[in-house]
Amino acid sequence: MNPINLVKLKKSSKMKHTITFILLYLAAVSINAQKATLFNGIDLSGWNVHGTELWYVENGLLVCESGPEEKYGYLSTEKYYDDFILTLEFKQEANGNSGVFFRSTLEGTKISGWQVEVAPPGKNSGGIYESYGRGWLIKPKPEKDKALKMGDWNKMKIKVEGDKVITWINGTRMISLTDQKLGDGKGSIALQIHSGGGIKVKWRNLKVRRL
Repeated sequence: MNPINLVKLKKSSKMKHTITFILLYLAAVSINAQKATLFNGIDLSGWNVHGTELWYVENGLLVCESGPEEKYGYLSTEKYYDDFILTLEFKQEANGNSGVFFRSTLEGTKISGWQVEVAPPGKNSGGIYESYGRGWLIKPKPEKDKALKMGDWNKMKIKVEGDKVITWINGTRMISLTDQKLGDGKGSIALQIHSGGGIKVKWRNLKVRRL
């Protein structure tokens, strides 16, 4: 091959690699730009407290804990999220009976919407419960419960798009549900403290990406 043509070929190949790298970089930047951090690690900015149960920040972590009244309590985002992917980590201490609500609205501590269960082993973590409605819509298969690590950090992923929701715990796909009523819902993301007392759950790395 002519040396001049060889040099041109090398330059062309290098240019293609450079363009490919730039495009991949821009795609990654675009995806990350769409992600929003829901909890800043400092205070409860961007959230609303419902009820008298305890929500506070400790060592950069978001903590929910039963208060003296031992009733239901919620912490909801000020913004509404319809279609999204939510990722977070939770650590259950004492009784971990809690949950992550989506497309939810509240009047006091009465909540309308759907809950992704966060509970002790054997209590259907990752399943979907409709509060003040039809109750359990879907529970994970019993063998999937081993994905939950009680007393340790767990990674949860929730994808809500149209009338479909999918949940994962520590990489295990827990449920997939398609439901028309769910598809009509609108509202905020909310964390729950169950009634009954003795509950303490820690949260971190709460991030959402709109779809």
